Order: sequence, then structure tokens, then C-alpha cells
Amino acid sequence: MSSTVIVLDNGGGYIKLGIGGDRNPTAVVPNCTARTTSTSSSKKTHHLISDEITTADPTSLTLRRPMDRGHLTNPDLQRDIWSHLFTTHLPHSPPSSSSLLLTLPPFSPPAVRRPLFELAFEDLSFRSLFVSDSFSLVHLYEASRNPDGVVSKTQCSLVVDSGFSFTHCAPVFQNFTLNYGVKRLDLGGKALTNYLKELISYRSINVMDETLIVDDVKENLCFVSLDVPRDLQLARRPGKDNIFKSTYVLPDGITHTKGFVKDTKEAQRYRSLYHGVADSPMSEKDDTDEDEDEEKSDSRKKIDLTKNEFNLTNERFLVPEMIFRPADLGMNEAGLAECIVRSVNSCHPLLHPVLYESIILTGGSTLFPHFAERLEKELRPLVPDDYQVKITTQEDPILGVWRGGSLLASSPDFETMCVTKFDYEEEGSARCSKRFFQ
Repeated sequence: MSSTVIVLDNGGGYIKLGIGGDRNPTAVVPNCTARTTSTSSSKKTHHLISDEITTADPTSLTLRRPMDRGHLTNPDLQRDIWSHLFTTHLPHSPPSSSSLLLTLPPFSPPAVRRPLFELAFEDLSFRSLFVSDSFSLVHLYEASRNPDGVVSKTQCSLVVDSGFSFTHCAPVFQNFTLNYGVKRLDLGGKALTNYLKELISYRSINVMDETLIVDDVKENLCFVSLDVPRDLQLARRPGKDNIFKSTYVLPDGITHTKGFVKDTKEAQRYRSLYHGVADSPMSEKDDTDEDEDEEKSDSRKKIDLTKNEFNLTNERFLVPEMIFRPADLGMNEAGLAECIVRSVNSCHPLLHPVLYESIILTGGSTLFPHFAERLEKELRPLVPDDYQVKITTQEDPILGVWRGGSLLASSPDFETMCVTKFDYEEEGSARCSKRFFQ
């Protein structure tokens, strides 16, 4: 008997939730709750959950996340978030009459996996469960999207997933992740945001408690440098001569509750350095909204907010630089290019040329402008000359994993791949571990 399949990409930063077979998820919302204190004299505390956070004033919100470093650490909080999302966004697909496709990071210890199985079967009473890593789903989606491409023809790819908690390089062969080749870089969107907090707080204004605001600064102003020594020299120029200088206006809670870039034209001046270099999906989006941004900039420049703003210069490219050269910041980590080489070298030599020719970028941290160009520049000297290096950025790196899950969930064989509630009641979490992790 078939049932609705709910696809849940349970990321450390965002949850992507929807029905299997659909192209896009029903909801893409923060995987956290927040507590905010009213500015009124009563100082009343408000509790926000998941999607409620996106519409709230981001100033001084205290966030609680059920995931830490990619692993579930607070099952009760995760249950509350899931229950809220299922009720709010999928009211016509109750868990008791649905199957669940859930993503988990690789090498999750049994103590972390067990509470998730309990959530699915005991707390929410799903009919059946399938657990997948993100890499095989990305591979599946890219192979189906481009049936004449290298990924589809060879059924082989190297998935680079740079998300909220960390970055993975994972070889995939015939829709199976080769676990012995998976390499991890303990850097992701959270670490980049924290680094930007420190830079801004040291140089301008204390924003150590303003996670959501600094996230917005990072997403709107940061980019990957293709020539760091040159750009560091240019960033030392004073005033208007500094093409990296950009001003961000903080929310004041009265006239505007969200922060914004004061002058989008000023923020884009650095792109003159990269004329003719293809931009990332993030930059393409900026181009489509250029006219609208210009109108907003004209009105915003008239507002006197000098006490409520700060400038960024070299911070804009130093933050993404962490992923490529973490050792320069004193971190005992290999850069992303070295991580890829180590992953490829862990596989059979016959796979090496194919893996270098089918690198797929996914995850929100790959959205920085010029990410792929910089990665190719770093990787090319490390790869044998007779191998091609081809890097593909997904059309929407944030939704790539979910779309692969949606495609798998619509397969006629999906139900046979699941562990049913009856199986779980008979054998417990050991049945799930045996099915999905051995």
C-alpha cells in the first residue's frame, strides 16, 4: 500500500521539508527556536519557533539549535520543531499515514541516530522510514537533470557539500557513497558567521550576539577572492578609492526591522576586478534585482543612520577565505582543494580522472560569488596535467539535497527500501542501523 512520502532534509542551519515527487519543498525554515525580550517596560519574553523567526525582529534573539556540529544533541527540541512544521506546513499529510525520507550526516554515532529513529516511529508514528546521506541524493538529482553529462554516463561524481556545520568531499559511485573516501573539513556557514562577528566586533561595533544580522551581512556582502595578495593591497586604500568598502545599516526596530546594504552599487564595485569571470548563482540573482536595488539604495542613502551602521572592506573576502586557506588563520585544517585531492586519492586509481571531471558543489556556503572559479584555481596545480577538472555548481545549492530526496521518494521501489513501523516495533533501532548503516 503506497503512502505519501515526506522528504525532510534536516540541516543544522535550515530544514527543507516537503512532499516527495514535488520539485520544490513546502518549507525552507531555520532549524532552531529563539527567545526575544520585548522592549516594553514589561520586558515580556517571547518564544519563537522555526519559521516564526524569519519574520521577527532579528535584534538580540537568543537561538537554540537541536543540532550541534551536524549531530542531534537535543531530541526534545527537534521533536517540537518537527511537530510544528508538520502541523503548519503539511496539515493534509499526517505522519501516521506517511513515510519519511530523512537525511543524516555521515558517520553519525549510534547514540545520535537512535533518538531520531525514536522521533520518527514513537513520537510521530510514521508508517515507514528511509535514511540517506546527502551526497547520494545530490548525485542522483544531477544525473537525472543532465542525462547526457559525465555524471549520468559514468554514474560517478565527487560531491562537495559545504553547509552549516561542516564541509564534506564525498565520492559517489552508482548512487552509493564510498564511505572510505569521504573527507571532512570542520568549517561551514556557522564558523564563517562567527569569524565575521569577531572581525566586525573588533573593528566597528559589537555584534557578537547578533547571529541573524551577521548571517545577512555575510550572505549579501561576502565574496571569494581570486587574488588575495592583490586584494589585500587594494583594501588598504582610503575612502572612496577602496572598491571593497561597503556600508551595512543595522535595524533600529522602528523605521526598519531588518538590516540592509546602504548602497548596492557601492557594494558591487569590486566586480570590476573580475570582468569576464562567470559569477555564482548568488551574483546572478543580484543582477536580476538590480533595478529594484537601485531604487532602494537611493531612498536609503537619504536616511541619516551614521550611528547605526558600519563599514566592511577586506572582511568581505577574508571570511570565505577560511574554507580555502584555514591554516593561514591558525587552524589545523587542510584547505578545500587538498581535501578534494585526499578524497579522490582514497578511491581506486581508475576513478580518479572521472571524479575530477565530475565535481558537484552543493550547500549554502558554495553560494559566495566566484567560489567555483577559486576552487578550480586552487585545485588545478594539485591534479595531474592529463586530467580534466570540471566543477559544476547546482542550480540551487540549498535545495539540491532535498530535490534528490524528492526524486528518490517518487521511485516505485521506494517503499521496499524503507524500514516499517512494524519492523521497528519488532527489532527496535537495531533494525534501522542494520538497514541503513551496514
